[in-house]
Amino acid sequence: MNSPKLVRLKKVKRKEEKQKWDDRHWSEKALDEMTERDWRIFREDYNITIKGGRIPDPIRSWKESGFPKEILEIVDKVGYKDLTPIQRQAIPIGLQNRDIIGVAETGSGKTLAFLIPLLSWITSLPKIERLEEADQGPYSIILAPTRELAQQIEEETNKFGQPLGIRTVVVVGGLSREEQGFRLRMGCEIVIATPGRLIDVLENRYLVLNQCTYIVLDEADRMIDMGFEPEVQKILDYMPVSNLKPDNEDAENEEKLLANYNTKKKYRQTVMFTATMPAAVERLARTYLRRPAVVYIGSIGKPTERTEQIIHIMGEADKRRKLMEILGRGVEPPIIIFVNQKKGADVLARGLEKLGYNACTLHGGKGQEQREYALASLKGGSKDILVATDVAGRGIDIKDVSMVINYDMAKTIEDYTHRIGRTGRAGKAGVAISFCTKDDSHLFYDLKQTILSSPISTCPPELMNHPDAQHKPGTVVTKKRREEKIFA
Repeated sequence: MNSPKLVRLKKVKRKEEKQKWDDRHWSEKALDEMTERDWRIFREDYNITIKGGRIPDPIRSWKESGFPKEILEIVDKVGYKDLTPIQRQAIPIGLQNRDIIGVAETGSGKTLAFLIPLLSWITSLPKIERLEEADQGPYSIILAPTRELAQQIEEETNKFGQPLGIRTVVVVGGLSREEQGFRLRMGCEIVIATPGRLIDVLENRYLVLNQCTYIVLDEADRMIDMGFEPEVQKILDYMPVSNLKPDNEDAENEEKLLANYNTKKKYRQTVMFTATMPAAVERLARTYLRRPAVVYIGSIGKPTERTEQIIHIMGEADKRRKLMEILGRGVEPPIIIFVNQKKGADVLARGLEKLGYNACTLHGGKGQEQREYALASLKGGSKDILVATDVAGRGIDIKDVSMVINYDMAKTIEDYTHRIGRTGRAGKAGVAISFCTKDDSHLFYDLKQTILSSPISTCPPELMNHPDAQHKPGTVVTKKRREEKIFA
């Protein structure tokens, strides 16, 4: 017979064994019960991949985040129920003053991922009130490739910044430079800008960056695509070099970075968000970031797996008839139709209006007010169809787009990826229909691979078997295959 002491020992041992082999899912555990294995599963569950040395644990919920009460109150008021994957991992890294490269599709909640660390830091600093302080410039710059994205970021920043007394000035083309200069002279903590106009105000001394120690490059790959790399480098060179992080292990040492965080002499923190990582973006990162933490969300550079891709190969003259056939079946608005030229967008939109469809246009030839009106009309429901050039291909967040139609096929596979990424967002399904002609044959190989990698798309036989879809353009055809072609 077992003694009471032996029974107690056996119970303790069983409890210890149970704790040791606790196979409950992380969602059933309290925060202090999480093990390394749990965090690994957590990241897998949210498609989060990390690299870059010691990286803090992600955030499970707003309640557990430990953010200041005033920020959590705004989160609740704005109605953000859950954090997105990029927010879960990037925010704790940002709060450590680490440099970050965040690779995630547009519409994944990146704005809040850089805003919360930024606003947390600014609230710990003195407000820029005196003129001599305003003359030293803002605490932070957020760079975006297009006016629309800059204004979208401003809208989000103001939701949080205004209740906290943090002022934002937008510096973009299409608006009065003098008016922007006046607002900058009045003082602000955050400047949101497009690269070209920011260079303009820096060169004309409307703005200096003497105390700017937090810079965000949003849609970095898009900025490179648009030819802004020299401007971005120039802007970064305008910032004081005295606050650069050391290029050694101190740049990823949590204790050393946090000791420096809430000071006016804070190390410069550079945060870069991008949907793809072309060589030029990697070059920028190597030059200006110090030991960055890299956060990848989902399948990088691939179209969302929730979007069904449909390809029609046809002649140029057949496009209008095919479009009418698709629209005639009835589609759930809003939808976006992409074309490659401004004039083509206007002509197509006018034609659709004559046929009774509510269409508007968005392209680089439109004035700022017209562009804002078009987006507001689509978001508000007074227009059902947006006919756009690649201006709308990246960074524009229009909710619940049910369908994207590439009336003119994109020039590159990357642009195709970003265009079709306008639909199938926030957990919803989407459809992307593309009209391809013989002029698009240089894309057929990559297009076929993209569709084959999608779990819900089917590659049509005319693309699957097309000669230009059999090997990547520019690859060397073997001697045997050359002979086969000669003697075929």
